[in-house]
Amino acid sequence: MLTIRREEPDDAEAVARVHVHGWQAGYAGFMPDEVLGRLNVMAWAQRRRDVGTADPEHPFITLLGEVDGSVVGFTTFGPYRRNQDRDDLDPTVGEVVALYVEPAHWGDGTAAALLDAARSGLTERGWADYRAWVLADNRRARRFCERAGLSPDGERSTYQVPLAGGGPPVGLVELRYAGRLDG
Repeated sequence: MLTIRREEPDDAEAVARVHVHGWQAGYAGFMPDEVLGRLNVMAWAQRRRDVGTADPEHPFITLLGEVDGSVVGFTTFGPYRRNQDRDDLDPTVGEVVALYVEPAHWGDGTAAALLDAARSGLTERGWADYRAWVLADNRRARRFCERAGLSPDGERSTYQVPLAGGGPPVGLVELRYAGRLDG
């Protein structure tokens, strides 16, 4: 049975593991293999600790989905990041910044439950509209967003993926999806 709770400082490694596994499975085929192969759970966990995502004063909230005490998914939400910049926040619009689920739990309702929890959290914070950025080549995530009532709003961005050895980054197109929280 899935339970949802707020992230705590000791959860950084478990969240990072889900994040890395989600990238490796979800982005295979369009994210460079070299990038996916070098992902490091411990480094991503340290980055979470450094950013302070579990701090109650942090502008973004991360909720975890657990099954039998193991983290199987997470979502992060908060104010909309103008130009995807965590230091330039729009207080009038909410954003689901991340939603990742262990591949073994894809299709079992975990992602939908986490999105519902994020939408409830956004509504509690007073937002009526929210957005999410999705890689254009991530057809699975795009279908999920569309089934959840989100629609592409025409905004695009390019996510620059750094390569090892100082090579030029690979640019992956992202699409912005938008939805209402009161409908």
